[in-house]
Amino acid sequence: MPQHQEVLALKDESRTLDTQLVNARTALSDVQREVDKAEADVQLVRDRAARDQARLNSGTGSAKDLQAIQHELTSLARRQSELEDIELEVMEHIELMTGHVSHLEATRDELTARLGEATATRDEAMGVLATERDHVAGRRDGVVAQVGEDLLALYERVRASSGGIAAAELRQRRCGGCHMELNQVELNRITKAPADEVLRCEECGRIMVRTVESGLVAP
Repeated sequence: MPQHQEVLALKDESRTLDTQLVNARTALSDVQREVDKAEADVQLVRDRAARDQARLNSGTGSAKDLQAIQHELTSLARRQSELEDIELEVMEHIELMTGHVSHLEATRDELTARLGEATATRDEAMGVLATERDHVAGRRDGVVAQVGEDLLALYERVRASSGGIAAAELRQRRCGGCHMELNQVELNRITKAPADEVLRCEECGRIMVRTVESGLVAP
């Protein structure tokens, strides 16, 4: 059923998308930890600079100590700037990754909806086939009761060896099972055969059903 093939294809696509989403979320979590670390590093430098600035403003300590604090403040300011640049870069990265995860989530939601619709369509089609199957099975039971045991046994043997199709319509001089065109000699033989004679295709062995569409010309 094409409806079933569509469901299978959508399920494969869904599994692939789920894997991509898990990987994207894992990567986003890793980058988020980098952001947290960068923020913590920046805060440590800020706290250290605030303490040094407070000591410098108090004026306590020797001139050498105050000079050392001033040098440290300069180094801390440079270090803070470097860390803030790193933090900004990581935050830009996380913004891109967050957008990617959101896109994958939206795509998954859309795919889930499509899969639900395709599944419903498939189930509806299967319901129709089940109804047709039951109807045909009911008709078959009536026909089987009228068919002789020998013909029924032949039919079952041919069906088992011919892919489930034991009888095929002879249409426009061709067997409906193997689709081979019958030669004139065979057509003449079939034409002369009694209407109740069981005829089989020489190529595929299926039972041939004669109708007005068979292309036979009465002698």
